[in-house]
Amino acid sequence: MGIRNFLIEGVSGTGKTSIATGLQQRGYHVIHGDRELAYQGDPETGEPLDGSALKRSVLDVAFGHKHHLWDIDKVKSLVADQSHPISFFCGGSRNFHHFIDLLDEVFVLDVDLDTLKRRLAGRPEDEFGARPAEQEVIMRLHATNEDIPRNATAIDATAPLASVIDDILSKCGETRTVMAAFGSVRP
Repeated sequence: MGIRNFLIEGVSGTGKTSIATGLQQRGYHVIHGDRELAYQGDPETGEPLDGSALKRSVLDVAFGHKHHLWDIDKVKSLVADQSHPISFFCGGSRNFHHFIDLLDEVFVLDVDLDTLKRRLAGRPEDEFGARPAEQEVIMRLHATNEDIPRNATAIDATAPLASVIDDILSKCGETRTVMAAFGSVRP
């Protein structure tokens, strides 16, 4: 999708969707991976789960999380499309190891435990992370970083949203946009 492609990852509640929306508002090309690429599948083979496994995925939060995958062929197709100078893939995938080498860089949003708990407590009931069983899985993942890409650039996502976006853009070499936000350079 872009000449340069970036992944923005992090556990639920760190701000991936907010960052994606903010980047879109600034005119960047964004793929909401959890909405546009995700499905429930076998993390090893990529095969979609059958009916009984899908039912288990709905009932067992940890199982569902482990089987939350992105369609690799779609990711490859989007990365190959060079009609955008820069594209941001935002979301989490348990099979990122199958496509991470196609990306220019990976950013992991990081927040402290108190911030994470506060954000999850404020989620609507129909959003992932609002229920106690989901929060339990998220807290474990936050503590262990077990499914976060290694060698990623950590981003302090406790800062105000505009600052977090500016930090990401700066690390992507988009200094003109960042400076314009501060009034130093005209777009």
